[in-house]
Amino acid sequence: MDRYSRQRLFAPIGDDGQKRISAARVTLVGCGALGSHLAQHLVRAGVGRLRICDRDFVELDNLQRQVLFDEEDVRANLPKAAAAAQKIARINSSVAVDARVVDVTWSNVEELVADADVVLDGTDNFETRFLLNDACVKLGRPWVYGGCVGSHGMVLAVVPGDTACFACVVPELPAPGSSPTCDTAGVLGPAVGAVASVQAAEALKLLAGRREALTRSLTTLDVWTGTWQSFAVRRLPDCEVCGRRQFRFLAARDGGAATTLCGRNAVQITAAAGARLDLVDLERRLAPLGPVRRNPFLLRFEPEGFEITVFQDGRAIVKGTDDASRARALYAKFVGA
Repeated sequence: MDRYSRQRLFAPIGDDGQKRISAARVTLVGCGALGSHLAQHLVRAGVGRLRICDRDFVELDNLQRQVLFDEEDVRANLPKAAAAAQKIARINSSVAVDARVVDVTWSNVEELVADADVVLDGTDNFETRFLLNDACVKLGRPWVYGGCVGSHGMVLAVVPGDTACFACVVPELPAPGSSPTCDTAGVLGPAVGAVASVQAAEALKLLAGRREALTRSLTTLDVWTGTWQSFAVRRLPDCEVCGRRQFRFLAARDGGAATTLCGRNAVQITAAAGARLDLVDLERRLAPLGPVRRNPFLLRFEPEGFEITVFQDGRAIVKGTDDASRARALYAKFVGA
């Protein structure tokens, strides 16, 4: 039987829409809670190519809401992008998956989204969303924003030149600590699933060539109270991004060397663009100092009561402190400048 038969029977998609979906390229930024749901929806719908970009690795407390992963991924210390690619290959082997274990920054975001028919937001922070908005508006790539915290979530499809962009709705980066996060307010798994389903539906409309069916509003939902609302949004002629085409976040090339990860007692250290690290050599250097675990994607070392996870691109996550200066000092001491 045709694996997409029920989807093809849905009249707004049909045979033509399915052909478009099967020929489409999608970039998914973030493969955590929202991203793991989105990846499943896309591969089961038969998208042709899926690029998964994620900077993190699978941890035990992810499993409550990140549906692609299991305890074996935790034991194997797998990066989320790599673990997701393995699972997707077992769900639908006809989908070409490009797994990227990367931090999406000004230095690589345009390359990651340039060839995508749709970009999907599976991130957990406003900085990356503003960066995605800049890149997608600049390159004319449609993208679908999704956010979720507690039992509440929201979705907005952005089509550059046609709909309001993210900056039309949220003109400025919220001040640190002004918005709740999953680490401060928690999150319900069903809320994540609901938000991702709405995002995926908007994406399928775009991929199937049914742009007229887009919601064209900011959709909010709360699975605990059972409320759904849609708020009309409009393009702002003087919007910094889609109106004046000023891409401030793409131009912020001097930031991001050390980023505190909210609620995790951890700091991410970002290496220079284009850096590559020989994990085998690093393991050899660190082995005399204590136990080291390494797989093809990352290396983990636990010195002085901290946990340092180092990736091939030189990036590291230092757990056990939220002090960026302390984290940089540990990185320099054990990894290098």
